[in-house]
Amino acid sequence: MNKIRKGDQVVVLTGRDKGKRGSVASRVDADHLLVEGVNIVKKHLKPNPLKGATGGIVDKTMPIHQSNVAIYNAATGKADRVGIKLLDDGKKVRIFKSSGEQLKA
Repeated sequence: MNKIRKGDQVVVLTGRDKGKRGSVASRVDADHLLVEGVNIVKKHLKPNPLKGATGGIVDKTMPIHQSNVAIYNAATGKADRVGIKLLDDGKKVRIFKSSGEQLKA
């Protein structure tokens, strides 16, 4: 079970975007995430007439490692760690480590 999922609000802990908050757009692989508004780079594109692409400089969101982000806890207004708890009916749910409160899924 992934502790950080698509649609979660996260806070960047390290790097040049430290402190920025954004929503997880997607998971690239097991360890990397695409977060909206975070880790944006300038990409130089060649024109490609076969694809109809014009050349130029575009902004592109690059993946960030999941260890460099933490879930945003709206109740406290801070970043928080996530744990997994097994309920009585056998379901696994994600909880905030600080309060034990269940994340909204």
